[in-house]
Amino acid sequence: MRLLMSRKRHRLRCRRRIRDRGPVALVAKRKSLRCQQDDNYHVDRGISCPDLPEDILRHIHAKMTLRDAARATCASHAFRHNWICRPNLTFSLGTLGLNRNASRDVITRDLISKIDLIMQNHSGIGVKTLDIDLYSCDNIDFAYLDSWLRIAVTPGIEELILTLPLPSIVFENALPIISVYNFPCSLLSNGSGNSIQYLNLCYCTLRPTAGLGCLRSLTRLHMSCTRITGDELWCLLSNSPALVCLKLLHCEEIISLKIPSLLQRLRFLEVAYCDRLQVVESNAPNLTTFYFAGFLGQISLGGSLQLKTLRMICFRQTNIVCYARQNLLSIAPNVETLTISSLNEMVNTPMLSSKFLHLKLLQISLVGMAFSRAYDYLSLVSFVDASPCLENFVLAISQHRMGHASILGEPSHDLRQIPQQRHAKLKSVTITGFCSAKSLVELTCHILENTTSLDCLTLDTTCHPSCAVTKFDKCHPLMDGDSLVEAQKALLAIRRYVLGKVPSMVKLNILEPCSRCHAVESLVSTAKLS
Repeated sequence: MRLLMSRKRHRLRCRRRIRDRGPVALVAKRKSLRCQQDDNYHVDRGISCPDLPEDILRHIHAKMTLRDAARATCASHAFRHNWICRPNLTFSLGTLGLNRNASRDVITRDLISKIDLIMQNHSGIGVKTLDIDLYSCDNIDFAYLDSWLRIAVTPGIEELILTLPLPSIVFENALPIISVYNFPCSLLSNGSGNSIQYLNLCYCTLRPTAGLGCLRSLTRLHMSCTRITGDELWCLLSNSPALVCLKLLHCEEIISLKIPSLLQRLRFLEVAYCDRLQVVESNAPNLTTFYFAGFLGQISLGGSLQLKTLRMICFRQTNIVCYARQNLLSIAPNVETLTISSLNEMVNTPMLSSKFLHLKLLQISLVGMAFSRAYDYLSLVSFVDASPCLENFVLAISQHRMGHASILGEPSHDLRQIPQQRHAKLKSVTITGFCSAKSLVELTCHILENTTSLDCLTLDTTCHPSCAVTKFDKCHPLMDGDSLVEAQKALLAIRRYVLGKVPSMVKLNILEPCSRCHAVESLVSTAKLS
């Protein structure tokens, strides 16, 4: 009641002033009424922004993107304190709204200046995430990085991600020197190492020493193009007992990778294209997933009984499928998902008595200009027959020309038969890059004749995924003339030798080159076949 009486007296005083001042005051009255309506609106709606509790304001501000948080700070004093204590700092061209099409010099200047302005005004208190992406920059003054890290890497930090540019060449005393940022490991020795959970370094040098201290919370360690030796990595891993995921990509200084047994929680290990690597030795007892890419040397996983997923991409050497059949059971006896990629196979896959008792998904990729005419696709039955629990089999063949003897013209009774091994769990078989090679048709027929559980068979006569229409209304990539001719031969081989063996309950998918894009070429190919 008192509030209403006070407002009534205020309106009466306003009317007297307007009457005394004349028409000029009429405009002021209208503005006053609008302001009063706005005030009443805020009163009716509830609490204004500055009246919100500090922890709620901090939470709202932390959820904003970097650009929105900066705008909010400029618009309201309530957010100013939250800005200098912002917990998540993610710096890149995108988050700072910079022009990606500018020259590298302009990008470097603008990106460095904006990051430095923000960091120099940050209190360094409460930082949880620091993510700096400087990949698009040139000739960075590393003193800036040192300064930013000293501000942000404090006790309580949880994630640190540094993506730096390609190493540059600088000259000292007229001698060229490769300039790479040397990450200051001492920052992790002052208590910050106790809280950090995720460390991701790209294009850095990392030289940990025995005085590093325990990184007791570190669960994920990713290093790409990072200079670190095998001994230095051992030192780092020995101080990371909580590690769950380790990724090493293009770390050229590692010759021997050894993983200590104290990493009881390590589940995921990826090692890719570390060109000088010769030995991988893991004693982590609970490793479940191992991805390897590069030149295959000596691998020992301690006979890990927990390893369920294994992927090997070895495009720099041949006969990896043969190696896998002979050696993988000693490396991963209980593997359930196995992916093997080989540059070429010159030696047939051997028939062995050993079994992959738990293997459910098998993917084999064979890539090459042209495979050895001597390689027998039917020998891959060794893998299929050795896997009584196999449910899915994928064979991907990618070759520029087919060098094997074609089955076309061969009488069907000349197809080879091998001792029968019934498959009661195999449900799906996919062969991409299917061609008219006699041994590949024999492999397909063997699977059809000896699998009682098959639901789906897919034969893809193209060398790439299904038609992807571009703005030019064409498939990409286009198949060349030889590939199109071979695709037509493969289709003819399917009709002549495979279709009659497909049970009625099995779904057969036959993929062929796009008829719209390759209509003319297909006609030419058919003419050649006839």
